[in-house]
Amino acid sequence: MTFINYASREINCKIVYYGPGLCGKTTNLQHIYDKSNIGTKGKLISLATETDRTLFFDFLPLELGTVRGFKTRFHLYTVPGQVFYDASRKLILKGVDGVIFVADSQEERMDANIEALDNLVTNLQGQGYDFNTIPYVIQFNKRDLPTAMSVEDMKKLLCRRNEPIVEACAAKGTGVFETLRAVAKVVLQELNRGQ
Repeated sequence: MTFINYASREINCKIVYYGPGLCGKTTNLQHIYDKSNIGTKGKLISLATETDRTLFFDFLPLELGTVRGFKTRFHLYTVPGQVFYDASRKLILKGVDGVIFVADSQEERMDANIEALDNLVTNLQGQGYDFNTIPYVIQFNKRDLPTAMSVEDMKKLLCRRNEPIVEACAAKGTGVFETLRAVAKVVLQELNRGQ
């Protein structure tokens, strides 16, 4: 749910990076944080455990444009990759304005991708969101690996609604900002439509 701060003339939007464990969610946020202007970002908060690199979320406000004279501030979160942390996943989706699903392109990770995507749809429905209408982008990450499946094969397995697709190699920064811009564009279109 978008939060409007009239005093500071800011619209705050929440973007959640979702996907299986070790698919590159945290790598995406780390790259955005490292390459963003120091004046446009807040603290990056990372909570790690022995079994997963991100237990709760990474947090990063990032300004990407204006809507009717209001600055737009995006708060970026990752969910834990392991299904074991489903309660945390549900909590992090609360109030979401847009979702980026990060898919691991390696063939041996397709079952984990599909499981995480099914879990996303279920958890969005549990929060009262319609997966078919929420601003949503899918990132095919790890495109540089020799075991990466073809984009066409990945589309057949993972695409569900003609969503924007961005090919990426988050470890090298390729496609990271393009993915963020793609979801921000859809979120801003929704905000403009709602006003």
